[in-house]
Amino acid sequence: MSGKLAVVAGGGGFIGGHLVGDLLSKGYRVRSVDVKPLHEWYQVHEGVENVVADLKALEHCHAACRGADEVYQLAADMGGMGFIENNKALCMLSVLTNTHMLIAANEAKVGKFFYSSSACVYNADKQKEANVVALREEDAYPAMPEDGYGWEKLFSERMCRHFREDFGLYTRVARFHNVYGPFGTWDGGREKAPAAMCRKIIHAKATGDHSIEIWGTGEQTRSFMYIDDCINGIYKFMHGECTEPLNLGSSELVTINQLVDIVEDIAGIKLDRSYNLDAPKGVNGRNSDNTLIQKHFGWEPSIRLRDGMERTYNWIAGEYNAQHGTSVEPTGTGITFANA
Repeated sequence: MSGKLAVVAGGGGFIGGHLVGDLLSKGYRVRSVDVKPLHEWYQVHEGVENVVADLKALEHCHAACRGADEVYQLAADMGGMGFIENNKALCMLSVLTNTHMLIAANEAKVGKFFYSSSACVYNADKQKEANVVALREEDAYPAMPEDGYGWEKLFSERMCRHFREDFGLYTRVARFHNVYGPFGTWDGGREKAPAAMCRKIIHAKATGDHSIEIWGTGEQTRSFMYIDDCINGIYKFMHGECTEPLNLGSSELVTINQLVDIVEDIAGIKLDRSYNLDAPKGVNGRNSDNTLIQKHFGWEPSIRLRDGMERTYNWIAGEYNAQHGTSVEPTGTGITFANA
């Protein structure tokens, strides 16, 4: 792959930062583009063309795609459930970025185009029970996705399909299920549940206030995919033969209460739990059916939640300590993963 130019749109974000590093390790030249000022990027890699630009504007998309062999479209205005439920218009505006990037990639005759969709595209009627049946790709229709963010993702999936069918643009689409790991948002309102639980429990250890607030009843079910599995999956999708959207997520289902149990065990602490039933909580149950990803790639995300959460907890503990001048100890087990 030496010499090929890969463009990562949203390269200053959590997933984008990890993807840029992985592409560099594979020998790509990389152009990383993000709307945030460079000092706010989660990771800044040496040897990369780092560009600050708003990809809602078509002219910026043309500049980003110029000379590119592959484009990874991850750029979106999004966050955890608290952000998604309270910023539906902002989430919908990402349609501009997705559409303009497709137009620019097609006009630049880009070889391959990857789009990061979401499990939020799935029909809400399939996600009413905590004891959920894992979501199959066909469950996106008849369409009833999560309001705002889910509609934006589903519409853009169709755009990828029609650009492939009408213009011959090579497009691949993955439906991400709750990606977590180091170098991500862990405070400020856009963080997702794994990072939020780590932060809350680290804060409890640092302050001695052994209590934690959980949004909803805590019986909502989810699966969470560690970032290494996500990056591995993106590369498989981009270079695989499947043209239809597929799930990219772990099938290890847990309740939010069980997620808290895991982080408490990592931290070596037990907390008094309170439940905020008025807080955003999303659907009652969501899990990934991995039948098709196994069929097409002979692979599925497999990093255990307990192992990934330990690495995530240790990274957030270091960030928390640096910000607050505390000394919450990491667990120090030295867990490593092979990106195979």
